[in-house]
Amino acid sequence: MAEPVSDLEILSFQQRFGSVAVSAEGIGGVETLPAFRNRGYMRKLLTKASAGMAERVDVGFVSEGITHLYEKFGFVSCLNEAHLVLKVRQLEPLLVKRSADSTNRHVRPYTLDDLPKMVTLYNGAHAQRPWTHIRHPSWNRLQPQAIWNPGSTAIIVEENEHLAGYAIFKGTSFGQPASSFTVDELTAKDANSAQRLLAELTAHCWDLRLSEFTVREPIDSLVGWEARRLGCEYRQVFPATGEMMGAILNRSRLLQTLEPELRRRVTYERLFDEHEMAFTALQAGELVPDNHALVRLLLGFWSAADAQLAGALSPSPHTPICTAWFPGGGSESLQTPYAHKLDRY
Repeated sequence: MAEPVSDLEILSFQQRFGSVAVSAEGIGGVETLPAFRNRGYMRKLLTKASAGMAERVDVGFVSEGITHLYEKFGFVSCLNEAHLVLKVRQLEPLLVKRSADSTNRHVRPYTLDDLPKMVTLYNGAHAQRPWTHIRHPSWNRLQPQAIWNPGSTAIIVEENEHLAGYAIFKGTSFGQPASSFTVDELTAKDANSAQRLLAELTAHCWDLRLSEFTVREPIDSLVGWEARRLGCEYRQVFPATGEMMGAILNRSRLLQTLEPELRRRVTYERLFDEHEMAFTALQAGELVPDNHALVRLLLGFWSAADAQLAGALSPSPHTPICTAWFPGGGSESLQTPYAHKLDRY
């Protein structure tokens, strides 16, 4: 019997483009046995996989793209990786505030029963963020703990017995001193809950003898705003190839699905009447001919000004409405794109 020498996985999910969730598929688990590499097997698989995806959905993604490979199949890097770095010394006032807190707010370890409420809080905080997956009530992507694998753990902040925030991070490795500390997710319903969680994490870093820690949250989230107010660094990576990638498989159908989202981004009344005519030109490829540029614009990786600098968006009478459609992430009408670590495949 023939043995498989090369394979990949195709996963189905809903991907956010702002306020609209689009049915999408993603390529993952790409692997060829070492003895059979460089024989074209993966090219055949990816060609067939891309064709099959185009029959079912209008947009496809790769979670961790191999550099200089997926461009050949229509994919392009379209997410800037970013995280917050917080200095323990700058957060010391939170420890004083925590000691003086006389409210009904307290922190405790999470239990599995907390996950549905954590999902609800997460969806409420990030539901209109590009690259975000809406989580179902049964969601659980936390890594199980084992002897040599610390797995995932979490803490909960409660106020009047209601979940008000949570932080997810890896547990401590058995027998190994911690050299760094990263919070994979930190979501809170208000500033006080965010501060309470940050205080708890600061105290944890004191115990680990660490001077700073990383939080994987977008800069314009509530936690991001609190981190900026308290003092933090914001570090971004701009990949030229690989990493988080996307491809438009059916341009006309995808744009038709996203037409309400583009209309939502038009906040100037004087542009309302122009939307329909400009949208027809966009569908026809007259405004943004290149699909690589279009997926970057739709997801907020590029703004219209970025596309013009790259030569992918030509000046035209529709430039003002293109500026409204494609403001770039982190703007008033489009939140910063973010693919949370726990939803990657």
